[in-house]
Amino acid sequence: MSCYFGCMAYVGNHLWVRCRMELMDKTINSYFDVWLGPRDPRVKGWLLLENYTPTFIFSVLYLLIVWLGPKYMRNKQPFSCRGILVIYNLGLTLLSLYMFYELVTGVLEGGYNFFCQDTHSGGEADMKIIRVLWWYYFSKLIEFMDTFFFILRKNNHQITVLHVYHHATMLNIWWFVMNWVPCGHSYFGATLNSFIHVLMYSYYGLSAVPAMRPYLWWKKYITQGQLIQFVLTIFQTSCGVVWPCAFPQGWLYFQISYMISLIILFTNFYIQTYNKKASSRRKEYQNGSTAIANGYTNSFSSLENNVKQRKQRKD
Repeated sequence: MSCYFGCMAYVGNHLWVRCRMELMDKTINSYFDVWLGPRDPRVKGWLLLENYTPTFIFSVLYLLIVWLGPKYMRNKQPFSCRGILVIYNLGLTLLSLYMFYELVTGVLEGGYNFFCQDTHSGGEADMKIIRVLWWYYFSKLIEFMDTFFFILRKNNHQITVLHVYHHATMLNIWWFVMNWVPCGHSYFGATLNSFIHVLMYSYYGLSAVPAMRPYLWWKKYITQGQLIQFVLTIFQTSCGVVWPCAFPQGWLYFQISYMISLIILFTNFYIQTYNKKASSRRKEYQNGSTAIANGYTNSFSSLENNVKQRKQRKD
């Protein structure tokens, strides 16, 4: 009998929590509808898009892991993750390539206007764009793993303000985009970003294989490509402001502001990373301590150390 009442209490508590969650979702949705207007009905019922709560919870959990993860790993040995990194990065490379191809073909099929494109005049091509952009939104959740791998490998220097800001905001921004402007002028930034991610994740995947590292030369150009992407996105978005169409203007102003914030952060990252590296290399060369070629140290001392280490391993 006590077991029965215990089960009933559990069911009751579960239903109460569920009702509270549904009430909270309805309240949040009603606020969004007042602030942003009615949602696009074409995405009604799609995975993760019905309510904002799951996206918000994922983002909070991400930030908690960013905060607590390095503390947990402080006294632990780093994980290699080499095999899974190759698979992970290859998977994201293929997904990015798929999204880039589908977006380009969808834009051509719908006869999209570069200067301004509304969300309802592309016909069936609009639905193709919407389906691909849902995958783009979902990929931002998958990309949280970038940070988790940094934590597991104890590469905490790569968990920068830029990195966390970019990852945490993109998932949330694209939840709103998918619910209110899931096609039309929204396509451009996602298309460029998918192309950049083909280059970026292919680099990361190949760099997880030590034998491939000497042949990877395009890391520096990935950051340059990202900066060019932001500038082009600002230009294309500004076209929609100068030559307006039925695409909501508020979204255009928000995107311009967000792109400016990324340009500032990425420019600072580029300067800090590559200018400091160049400066340190010049100093090392002048001191005669090392000879640098193609970004790798080729000094006699390092060669001797490697020989000694190999001998010790053989012994």
